[in-house]
Amino acid sequence: MDIAPEKSLKKRIHNVIFYTDTAAGKLFDIVLLATILLSIVIVALESVTELKKDHESLFLGLEWFFTILFTMEYLMRIYVTEKPRKYIFSFLGIIDLLSILPTYLSILIHGSHYLMIIRTVRLFRVFRILKLTRYVSGISELREALKASSAKITVFLLFIFITVVLMGTILYLIEGPENGFSSIPLSVYWAIVTITTVGYGDISPHTPVGQIIAALMMIVGYGVIAVPTGIISSEMTKQKSNLNREKCPECGQGIDGKKGRFCSNCGYKF
Repeated sequence: MDIAPEKSLKKRIHNVIFYTDTAAGKLFDIVLLATILLSIVIVALESVTELKKDHESLFLGLEWFFTILFTMEYLMRIYVTEKPRKYIFSFLGIIDLLSILPTYLSILIHGSHYLMIIRTVRLFRVFRILKLTRYVSGISELREALKASSAKITVFLLFIFITVVLMGTILYLIEGPENGFSSIPLSVYWAIVTITTVGYGDISPHTPVGQIIAALMMIVGYGVIAVPTGIISSEMTKQKSNLNREKCPECGQGIDGKKGRFCSNCGYKF
């Protein structure tokens, strides 16, 4: 007779923690997200030397307060769920655990508490609150587009790799250590920075020939940004086109306006 009320309470807590169908569940997630954001801000502010020097004890107290709070929440999730193992080894379950471990590790490893910034990943829970899960399909479309264009992107990246190695080696021979190109790996680093148009400026060619090569690589760099984007965009457009096309009832192949009487893939008669 005493077990039923306990199970009922456990189920109610479970619904509040894991679902947003009720006002209590939605409020719980909103408060949780606000707490996560606040804890992230505290971690970021603590990294400012002046603030940490003046308010070290306050930061330490808040750090442990949030950690204990999230630890209680994590243990509560394990307690109320019907399949604790499934939650523990789920993506969000692992992130929940990793978000509380750094503070405990800081007892043994100095500075490890800054890893608490991983709590940022917990903000993915906003998808449940705002009912944005239907937009997750966009991520699936992007993943499929990346998968379909992987061969083209691999060839392109191989071309870029060969280019930066060759150009880096050439600049090493042209400029030499006296102009900062002290080794081939360092020269390849310069080529990567240049072709991606980042341009840190820590190393730069001084000879006219080296400057001409650098200018050409900067121009090519615009293509480095545009080509992968174009490849992926093309694949995404192609996928959307396939989704909108009428499909063969037999094999599911897309049909271009039923120009013929038979499916070009399986021969099904329309």
